[in-house]
Amino acid sequence: MRIIKRYANRKLYDTKVKQYITLDEIAALVRDGVNLRVVDNTSGDDLTALTLSQIILEQEKKQKNFLPSSVLSALVEAGGKSLTALRQQLESPLDLLKQVDQEIERRLQVLIQRGELAEEHGQRLREQLLSRSASTDPPGAVRDEKIKQILEARGIPTSEDIQSLMAQIEALSRKISEINPQGE
Repeated sequence: MRIIKRYANRKLYDTKVKQYITLDEIAALVRDGVNLRVVDNTSGDDLTALTLSQIILEQEKKQKNFLPSSVLSALVEAGGKSLTALRQQLESPLDLLKQVDQEIERRLQVLIQRGELAEEHGQRLREQLLSRSASTDPPGAVRDEKIKQILEARGIPTSEDIQSLMAQIEALSRKISEINPQGE
């Protein structure tokens, strides 16, 4: 997990790359699926939800109606309990994809260990099946981009969209809990 430290002067520091980072850069990391945590440098308090809420606020300022008012209103009205259920529903497809990737990895490893598949072929097959690297698999990258375009044209969210929404829901849920701890 990537750790971002927030200093008293409100500057954010990425401990992995050892340099200061902006809210926009954190947003890009979240969109790229990077699992991160923002902590207060002095107290160690988790400020992830607050930071993600700030990102949503800044994005709303930059591009009006980043999130429709109806979605924001529904989140406020729903409170923490409904948000937890929504979060679980959104996480299920992502967990399934991770499980499929893990199973592919496991089966390839078994085939390699048995000698039924050469390690070089296993690596190539792994890259093709998991679509890990656009630089070693240009047709896969083209295919992935085409799939993304089709999904966008039909209004179907991609896994990146779902991850971004999950991060936003988590941030909003924590913010609501901070504002209204009893869930009233």
